[in-house]
Amino acid sequence: MSQYMEFPPVSDKQLGFYIDSSRCSGCKACQVACKDKNNLEPGRRFRRVYEVNGGGFTPTGSGGLENNVYAYTLSISCNHCADPICTKNCPTTAMHKRPGDGIVRVDTNKCIGCGYCAWSCPYGAPQFDKEAGQMSKCDFCVDLQAKGEDPICVATCPLGAIKFGPIDELRKQYGTLCDVQGLPDSAITHPNLVVKPHQGAEKGSN
Repeated sequence: MSQYMEFPPVSDKQLGFYIDSSRCSGCKACQVACKDKNNLEPGRRFRRVYEVNGGGFTPTGSGGLENNVYAYTLSISCNHCADPICTKNCPTTAMHKRPGDGIVRVDTNKCIGCGYCAWSCPYGAPQFDKEAGQMSKCDFCVDLQAKGEDPICVATCPLGAIKFGPIDELRKQYGTLCDVQGLPDSAITHPNLVVKPHQGAEKGSN
């Protein structure tokens, strides 16, 4: 039986996430809460906490070494992109971006589980539900938002590193940066995401 439930848009503006990677401790409370809320089996994750590291020591030219080593954690889910490839490549229109709040959802009445959306998404957001034989993904906790509650990842983060709201307002408050080490080029799908990077996380900083 289909698990898809229609909800009215929770905003008349495109919603997005703000991730303060400089505050993220890597505790994975957001990831675990999301798995519990959505009853996800091992291996299927709508929100993922990545550990990113790199850099090294660069000779200064005067006999010393400059330290540009970086290591940090980054919490990422579906970014409900402005130009989502997953919806373009879905042959049944099951993967769709709804008007109003711009949340990208999977209509399980239409999904045939072909996986084209997963192959297309540079963020790995669509996840295959083996039991249902269909695709699944973060739906921005539309059920909780419909009740006036925050998405479970936002509510659970003990350090307040995840926020959400109209992306225009988030960008006005926090800036527009979303290209950081460990993430694909934002020009691919134009994610509705703002990231405050950890030290060394900005692309081109190393």
